[in-house]
This record gives sequence, structure tokens and C-alpha cells, in this order.
Amino acid sequence: MSIIGLSLTITFQIATRKSRKTNPTVLLVSVCMCLLIFTLLFMLGVDNPHKQLEIPEIQEDNVLPPSDTHTERDRGPCTAVAVLLQYFLLGTFTWNTLYATHVFLMVRNSLATSPSHFTAYTVAIGWGLPAVVVALTLGISYRVDDPLGYRQEQFCWLAALDPKENFDFKLPMFWGFLIPVAFMLIFNTVVLVCFVVTTGKTNPHLTSTRHTSMKKKFLSSFSLAVVLGLSWVLGYLLLITHDQTMYTILNISFCVLTTTQGLQIFILFTARTAIVKKMMSSALKSVSSAGIPLHTRKFSLWRGKRSDNLESYTQQDTDLSFPPCSSQTSN
Repeated sequence: MSIIGLSLTITFQIATRKSRKTNPTVLLVSVCMCLLIFTLLFMLGVDNPHKQLEIPEIQEDNVLPPSDTHTERDRGPCTAVAVLLQYFLLGTFTWNTLYATHVFLMVRNSLATSPSHFTAYTVAIGWGLPAVVVALTLGISYRVDDPLGYRQEQFCWLAALDPKENFDFKLPMFWGFLIPVAFMLIFNTVVLVCFVVTTGKTNPHLTSTRHTSMKKKFLSSFSLAVVLGLSWVLGYLLLITHDQTMYTILNISFCVLTTTQGLQIFILFTARTAIVKKMMSSALKSVSSAGIPLHTRKFSLWRGKRSDNLESYTQQDTDLSFPPCSSQTSN
């Protein structure tokens, strides 16, 4: 559902970009593209086909010396998939941050269109910043003879757990993904708070239409921040939760929210737009006005003069027959 929703949103945003001159099409399409590619990669390639099946279990009281450990050299596409997953998921949050920043700048400066050169800056930051983070993560933690310093063995994702299956803050999952995402979530929160303060102030130069437009921009930015941010806030809470019941609730909520992000974006930015509502209304009217055609037939009958004509009446489309008239009625 998320893949279909993201694909429809991208198609809709591109096809209707001319009729939505004030909406940041490039930003939203980039968010959807990153999330769509991440979802496809996660579904198709997150499982490592070359994983080591026999991994020694370490008891809590035992200490395994480094000389007894052995790690296979990197092989297969697992590391490449982990790199792409990290890049596109970081790209999703980066473009979300740029989206919120764009809306805030437009409202603060009372602009109807994007600032000059803003698109060029956003493209450079949106695609460049995640690449820098991924490059630093690889350069610090990845080795060909020890790929598990960067990624996991069973799944093609960033390394997060130590040999005893405990979360390790020294591994790339924490400082190569969670820390950058946390900074972006905090930045989005600050931007939204500033947005509320800015829109709350009365500006006498704003018309009611302009004020309504500002509210719509705020709602769109806030909705996108909630869709992408709320699920990962639950993910952070999972790291500090020790109660098993609460952990299960947060885990299920995290899975549901993250896997349906594409569907939520489709509902917020495509299904609820005025263009789609108008199309749906027209379609419903055309369906309701369609009726079943009735087959009708006309008959014309009149009396003719008594002459040498062979017929005394005319008929169309069918033959009419009459019962014989009695002598009383023939007069």
C-alpha cells in the first residue's frame, strides 16, 4: 500500500505541478522518491543471502577472546544494500527538514513563491548531506575483511548490537543514523514552533485568503513532520524502554506507522487535495446520472377515406390487428 501510495503521489505531484504554483513540488517529490526507493530496497534486499548460519552463542558469564572470533571477508551485495538503505532513509529526513524550512521561510517573508536560488540549494543539500554522512560512516567503520563493523550479518542494515545482542552506542547505527536523524527531528520541531509563533501574530497586511494559505502550508508541513517523525520518536523510546509490555506496544506501533508512511503521505497530499476531490465529485456525478436506456416505440393510427386503397389505416414498426366489429358497432 505504501509503494502504491508513494507512486501515485509522485505521479500526481508531477502531473499537476503547473496548477499548484505555490506548492514545493520538488521537495515533496524528493521525499516520496527517497522513501519509495528505501521501501523497495528494504522489501527486496534487506535479507543477507550470504549470511553465516553458524554463529557461536556467547553466554553472559563467558568472555570470548578476540583470537577465537572469525569474520568472513565481505562478499555479495549486502554492504551495498546497507549503504543505499542508509542513504535514502537519511535523504527522506533531510528532504523533510528542507520542506519544513521552505514553508517557514515563505510564511515568515510573506512570499508567494520560493526564494531565489532556493531550489538549487535544496537539491545540493538534500542529495549531498546524506552522501557525506554515509561516506563518513563507511570510512570510519567499514573494512573489507571485517564488514560487520559497518553492517549486520543477518540483515543488510547498520550494525547496532554487540556480540551479546545488546545495543552498542559505538556502532554506526547510533552515530551514523540515530544522531543525525535526532538533530533533524529537533530542528523540525523548532521550525514548527517558530511557525506557530509567526502565524499566531496578526499581520494587518495579510488578507483572509493569504492567512488561509498560510494555515494550509502549516498543516501540510506539520502533517509531513508527524508522519515521518512520530514513528521514529517511538523508535527512540524503544531503546530506553525496559518494561516488556510497553516495549511490545511501542514495537507494534513503530512497525505499523513506519510501514504505512507511504499510504499516509498519499492520503494527506493527494487524496485530500482540491483537484482530486473535484475529480472524484465529477466521477460520482457521472455515475449517478447514468440511467438505463429505455426502448420505446411509437404507433400512429388514423382513419382513411373509403376508396380503392388497400389499407384504411397506417401503422409503423409493427402490425396491429383488431377484432371483427359487430353489426351494432359498425354503424
